[in-house]
Amino acid sequence: MKQFDLIMDNSGSRLDAWLSNSLPELSRSYIHTLITEGNVQIAGMAKIKPSLKLSEGAEITVNVPDPEMMTVEPQEIALDIAYEDEWLLVVNKPQGMVVHPALGHKDGTLVNALLSYCQGQLSDINGVIRPGIVHRIDKDTSGLLLVVKDNIVHGKIADQIRRHEVRRTYRTVVYGQMPAERGTIDAPIGRDHKHRQRMAVVAEGKPSITHFEVIERLTKATYIEAELETGRTHQIRVHMKYAGHPVIGDPLYATGRPSYDLEGQALHAFRLSFKHPVTGRQVEVESPLPDWFKELLEKLK
Repeated sequence: MKQFDLIMDNSGSRLDAWLSNSLPELSRSYIHTLITEGNVQIAGMAKIKPSLKLSEGAEITVNVPDPEMMTVEPQEIALDIAYEDEWLLVVNKPQGMVVHPALGHKDGTLVNALLSYCQGQLSDINGVIRPGIVHRIDKDTSGLLLVVKDNIVHGKIADQIRRHEVRRTYRTVVYGQMPAERGTIDAPIGRDHKHRQRMAVVAEGKPSITHFEVIERLTKATYIEAELETGRTHQIRVHMKYAGHPVIGDPLYATGRPSYDLEGQALHAFRLSFKHPVTGRQVEVESPLPDWFKELLEKLK
């Protein structure tokens, strides 16, 4: 465990804000977690809130726990690494691979492969089942996924995602002809009232925004690029269905339509762009279209 011993030098400041300025290597969201989990101590105070305002001279101890021991077994599964440095990596996930263990998928996941490849050096903020995972893509969606090796970097990347500073761009093929060459779908997404396995546009849902642009008009289909401004579960798939143009092959949102022999939805995480939380450099990674996606485009031309 790493320990920081500090003395408040700015009377009246919020504890979480002051710690964020005093410990720039920790993100504000991670500091909030440390406080609420009891890892920040102040002499004479039993219960501490992130919003607590202190007087000058208060002694503060911040404990940053060591990473938890992993319980998911590492497996030697080949990975396509699109980018890597000592703090993070970007993996090109194939269609059909589950990101992390869950009911019915206890092994053979991306996490199992990452534990072997990174030899356990992964952030554990999201628990032992999702080490290194800061965002996710669906089993049958292929493409780029950002993975983090360090807890502090994880917190900073999570903050960037929350502020919509990580740009995630997808390529997809949808049924029918999109009426506009480009546009924005701004519609709240929540759990489908009639089908609990699906998401839907619902009035009480979370704000959800997808930008799209037509790349090519095909026979009875449209090849588009879609960029997430928010990152809700199944967002592009739900928004395309809401627009009347579901993603081709989607087993949840395009039932009864031709699948063109696809094993899942025609959705590929094509580009990932973000400011590196340590070096400050802009990182942009692209993933070539997989063969199954290119074959679909040829079929529909």
